Amino acid sequence: MKRLVDLLLSALLLLVFSPILLLLGAAVWMESGRPVFFKQIRVGKGEKEFTLLKFRSMYVNAEARGQLTLGDRDPRVTRVGYFLRKSKLDELPQLINVFRGDMSLVGPRPEVPKYVALYNEEQRKVLNVKPGITDMASIEYMDEAEILAQAEDPEKKYIEEVMPHKLSINLSYQKRRRGVLSDLKVLMLTALKIFR
Repeated sequence: MKRLVDLLLSALLLLVFSPILLLLGAAVWMESGRPVFFKQIRVGKGEKEFTLLKFRSMYVNAEARGQLTLGDRDPRVTRVGYFLRKSKLDELPQLINVFRGDMSLVGPRPEVPKYVALYNEEQRKVLNVKPGITDMASIEYMDEAEILAQAEDPEKKYIEEVMPHKLSINLSYQKRRRGVLSDLKVLMLTALKIFR
């Protein structure tokens, strides 16, 4: 049932948002050229790796200078990219990931292999479900980049505080999830948080 909902909703949203996707892609291209999409290897269900899609919000090859984004002070983020990140519109291309079956609309955010390698046995249980575009941890950490920007050592803070807390939230949601209605509630809460 969850896969059917993901398939139908992602197809509908891709159709509805196609003009916006084209406009945003054009804005990225006009400011900083190609590629329009940022592609990154993430770890999905069953520890299977896949290519996650986002609108590129940083200058080309910016990832070589670190994988964490540090809010307003990060010089790697373009002007269009800042708007995309703030509005979460950079995540829209992940509807393609959902349509292809790599991801779900709701599920733990997929992590890069570097950080998944640090998970303990309990934390690895998040890999028992398909990753998603949004989850309860994403709602709580909507301003994660700003939180990390204030840290003396952003990566250390992410590894020791933020990541374990997000994983704990996701594991808790996995245990109490009641089905499609629970997921729809998460989608609505995400939309409300973004518009707020």
